[in-house]
Amino acid sequence: MARFTRIDVVVKMKETGMVPVFYHKDIDVCKKVLNACYEGGVRVFEFTNRGDYAHEVFNELNKYAAENLPEMIMGVGSVVDAGTTSLYIQLGANFIVSPILNAEMAKVCNRRKIAWSPGCGSLTEISYAEELGAEVVKIFPGSQVGGPNFVKAVRGPFPWTSIMPTGGVAPTEENLTAWFEAGVHCVGMGSKLITKDIIAENKYNELTKRSAEALAIIEKVKK
Repeated sequence: MARFTRIDVVVKMKETGMVPVFYHKDIDVCKKVLNACYEGGVRVFEFTNRGDYAHEVFNELNKYAAENLPEMIMGVGSVVDAGTTSLYIQLGANFIVSPILNAEMAKVCNRRKIAWSPGCGSLTEISYAEELGAEVVKIFPGSQVGGPNFVKAVRGPFPWTSIMPTGGVAPTEENLTAWFEAGVHCVGMGSKLITKDIIAENKYNELTKRSAEALAIIEKVKK
């Protein structure tokens, strides 16, 4: 069962402004990444449903977070169907993120009051997602869909819409400033934050530093 309500998830996404996105088949690597992000101030983390037995890795990682990182809100991304959604909810996922909009996933999440962020690429999809109960919609891939200009354009007729771009978000002042000035709710960030060299060379202190710096930039821009 989820440890955090969907309201908790949405509020914390807004408060911190950044959701790291990560998958690795090695649970020890996942724990090191999670710890490094947590020490850097991250409080919402998206584990990517990718690779064989990904749900088993998440199961152990979520239990680890509950015991050792009590403020970390764990969710799962790259989920595309209702069955997988149910599986991860049973494993305690606090939110579900998808690269697509699937109404059956919405029903599963809403039935259990789990936050659901579907991937959208048009104003029509965003409107339909909100009709289905999505509080925060994901635009993916962020840069290809239209980047910060797309977000700004959407929020003209839809000022109530909360958007989380993933894909094309980088932990730099220029990039983060563009997204947040456009009006995003938060950003999802994967390989540009958690780079291959960090994993290969065990540079987890660098990840902590990078996370803290990105969060500081976001806080500055939001003010």
